Amino acid sequence: MTHSVNRRGMLKGSAMALAAAPFAGSVKAAVPAGQDGFQYEITRTEEEWRTQLGEYDFNILRMGATEDQGASPLWDDYREGSYTCKGCDLPVYTGNWRVETKKKWLFFRQSEPNSLLMNIDWPASANKNPAFAIFTSIEVHCRRCASHMGHILLIEEQVLHCINGASLNFTPEAA
Repeated sequence: MTHSVNRRGMLKGSAMALAAAPFAGSVKAAVPAGQDGFQYEITRTEEEWRTQLGEYDFNILRMGATEDQGASPLWDDYREGSYTCKGCDLPVYTGNWRVETKKKWLFFRQSEPNSLLMNIDWPASANKNPAFAIFTSIEVHCRRCASHMGHILLIEEQVLHCINGASLNFTPEAA
């Protein structure tokens, strides 16, 4: 399928890009993991999380950051196996739901039942203003420890879970 862009479409896209510019640097969740008032099964102090995860993974799982594109060695590993939350080992995905893309993050069609919680991820400076709703996304968290996994997005005309490899432990299926 080919798409042509007319002048009106280009102007509309440019206007949306300009409107989004103030939010381009917002890569962290508005509410850090576990600080939303929900009672999670697994809780740790910030220091315990930092010790367990290390600074890089802490920033992603606990502060809601997004890993760099292609940073995870898992992004192009399509072996069968299971994926668990790096924060608590809860099974969250299986390899049979992986979707192959060239986007350099991990994509899944769906998660394991009762493994994730969703939240609206507003741009940091939008103050939940409905005018900026087009720039929101659905954030995905582990339901047991609140660790940030990634987002649910429309990718290549499919609704997919776009997940940080740093949020997961992978165990390949035995041969």
